[in-house]
Amino acid sequence: MHFITESILIGNMQDAQNIPANISAFLWAAGDLRITPPAGLPYAIIPLTEYAEPDPIDIEAGVDWLARRPPSERVLVCCRAGMGRSVSIVIAYLCCVKGMTYEEAYKLVKGRRAEATPLPNLQQVIEEVKKIRSSPEIESTDKG
Repeated sequence: MHFITESILIGNMQDAQNIPANISAFLWAAGDLRITPPAGLPYAIIPLTEYAEPDPIDIEAGVDWLARRPPSERVLVCCRAGMGRSVSIVIAYLCCVKGMTYEEAYKLVKGRRAEATPLPNLQQVIEEVKKIRSSPEIESTDKG
């Protein structure tokens, strides 16, 4: 596992199967692999495909789920290798919620997870996610 921020870690399938006690929420970012969600932890499954350009709707779902976690939670974001799909959701979260540029978010994640390899066209997908998140439908749902 690799700390990206104090509250977000990136991990692989092995980490997902042996979640440490200090983790309080879990996001699985692989649609092609099934795991048993950890008992007692809030979790989400985002069905991303390895090596494929992600659907902005899926990335937005992962960003939204992470954004709704309380700041005190420590969240583990995993996929098979912890290098592509999980990295992509975390970079998108840093850009869409924390206000980082793509370059800043990529540099932070790459600095803490050297093998980080975002999914194809992630920067353009993040721009689509920002549009989705700024639409009136999303704003009205967040308020309710």
